[in-house]
Amino acid sequence: MTIKRICCAITVAAAALVNPSLSAAEGEEAERIDEVRVVATRLEQTLKDVPAAISVVGQQDIQRGRQLLGLDEALNRVPGVFAQNRYNFAQDLRLAIRGFGARANFGIRGLKIYQDGIPATTADGQSGVDDIDMSSLQRIEVLRGPSAALYGAASGGVVNLITEDGGEVPFVQSGVVVGEDGQRTYRVKTGGQSGALNYLLSLSDLTFDGYRDNARVEATQFNSKFRYDFADRGDLTVVVNAVDSPRADDAGAITAAQVDADPTQAQPRNLSSNAGEAVEQQKLGWVYRREIGEDSLLTVRNYYVWRDFEAFLPIGTHIPFVADDGVVEFDRFFYGGGVQLDFGNALFGRPGRTTVGLDVDVQSDDRQRYLNNAGVRGALSFDQEEEAHNVGLFLRHELELSEAVTIVAGLRYDEVELEVDDAFIANGDQSDTLDFDEVSPMLGVVVDVTDRLAVYANYGTSFETPTFTELANPARNLSVSLGGFDNVEAQTASSFEVGLRGSPVDSVYIDAAVFSMDVDDEITSVANIGNRAFFQNADTERNGVELSLVAEPAEGLRVSLAYAYTDFEFDDFASNPTLDGNALPGLPEQQLFAEVAYDHSSGFYVVGDVLYVDEIYADNANTVENDASTVANLRAGWANEMGRWRVAPFVGINNVFDETYNANVRINGFGGRLFEPGPERHFYGGLTVDYAWQ
Repeated sequence: MTIKRICCAITVAAAALVNPSLSAAEGEEAERIDEVRVVATRLEQTLKDVPAAISVVGQQDIQRGRQLLGLDEALNRVPGVFAQNRYNFAQDLRLAIRGFGARANFGIRGLKIYQDGIPATTADGQSGVDDIDMSSLQRIEVLRGPSAALYGAASGGVVNLITEDGGEVPFVQSGVVVGEDGQRTYRVKTGGQSGALNYLLSLSDLTFDGYRDNARVEATQFNSKFRYDFADRGDLTVVVNAVDSPRADDAGAITAAQVDADPTQAQPRNLSSNAGEAVEQQKLGWVYRREIGEDSLLTVRNYYVWRDFEAFLPIGTHIPFVADDGVVEFDRFFYGGGVQLDFGNALFGRPGRTTVGLDVDVQSDDRQRYLNNAGVRGALSFDQEEEAHNVGLFLRHELELSEAVTIVAGLRYDEVELEVDDAFIANGDQSDTLDFDEVSPMLGVVVDVTDRLAVYANYGTSFETPTFTELANPARNLSVSLGGFDNVEAQTASSFEVGLRGSPVDSVYIDAAVFSMDVDDEITSVANIGNRAFFQNADTERNGVELSLVAEPAEGLRVSLAYAYTDFEFDDFASNPTLDGNALPGLPEQQLFAEVAYDHSSGFYVVGDVLYVDEIYADNANTVENDASTVANLRAGWANEMGRWRVAPFVGINNVFDETYNANVRINGFGGRLFEPGPERHFYGGLTVDYAWQ
């Protein structure tokens, strides 16, 4: 029985068993800074009390009138976040926060991603978001900047995803999105409250041919969250998540000349190699919370993730000494848990709060590679077991020096072990083990200027180990000095930041941050050979300014702006000193997002936004540059209440002015194959229908 049928049965059964009434309204009102509460700091607190850059994206900005193809649709409004690759589902979305994560040519590195308290980042530091069901997301919290004192390795920033609750009044909702390039998305969602049980179940199915050749995707996602409130001041949240994507083709990167000739074309080698991937994943996790006494909270979590993966890569047989082992398969079991205790106490006669916790994450990959014989799997060429173990202990204390001044100090110790057991020894036994350990401190202070405006400063650190793919050793067979299993060290970063956020006047919210950061031994892409990336360490320096503003100049009218200026450069590239002073590739110096949204009391809304992305260097030498782009989008809809029914049609136009731009730049791509063109003007429309039983 397929995942799609199982998930559909669960969703329909749940909808039939409940006694639904009215769905929660999607509309959101602007909240004061002292009312917004966040949990990305691992402790629920008001936003004004956080001495760090943190942004919150609400449900309306995530879901309303969207195609819901990628998280970047919502995250573009967060300054300091740079996203690429929305339209290549085989490579997954690429996210960078203050430059962390930019080195990845596929997937997400350098960041920690959580959903409902369960990590989407594996023990070796790689994240994926192909299982995220955006149609059930209520909130996204983005902690910008180094945060290893809270989250350990691979935490140059944190994206915390929160699934919506079922609401007090149960409902069922169905929806469809139809767009150009063969997009068809179907969704059904139900949620509500039944006694002490709150539930939300969501099922979606996507087919999309894509703008380019060989870009088709087929994916079914199921996401659910159940929370049971016990009578003894405790609650248990259980999440069940699954994705079945039997097809995600990879059009590949092409040269600038190919882009000019025909941006819709796929890389010929990708066509001949049948490039693409297939994924099945299931996730089960639970989080138990219980109040102890008057001022203490115990949190325990446990999770299990099973992932089956197959990919055909466009490996070229013309490369000397490298077999055409362009078929990758692995079976992954990723599991772990943690315990955390928050309790109030006093220090020096002043009130405070202490958080202490333990995280344990374990990853086991059974990985094979096979020859890619013109898109057909050939003989076995690689076979190994990979295991990663990550154990972290952390301590955080928040102390109120006065009613207006709070200081926060944190400390975390992490041990990470990466182990490879080589089962294919025809080319020599390449088994190995690497151990890393690090102590990560942080210190911050926040001062309330008024009850609606706060300033803060912090010193933070990050610690990041290489992932297994960055330790991969095909380069040993090239007889060149690109490294082997131990080709890179772990990287560390230290950052100083000052910021301001709040509402200086009514109906205006501002968030501003200035940071300076030094990164030692940054894991840096240096070459792509046979579609595989190789890495070395280099010291880098990062400085930046981030600004965001939300204003409501009139009833129903909202204006949003987000701007980031960054100066990221190589400070000391020991293996290639000629690169010292060069800009880090894959990142724009400036990025600006602007949006105007109007909501009428009748239920009609219209939203227009524009994203400007500055030039991007495509290589470490800064010899190839991707042009700046300005892409505008427009969407409109109408929510009509008719008794128990709520009908909400919407339409959208992406890239309104038909801008020519690249949706992704592959850093240091081989043979000048660096660019993945984005779609031309694109039309889509959809409809959601809610029904309430009361």
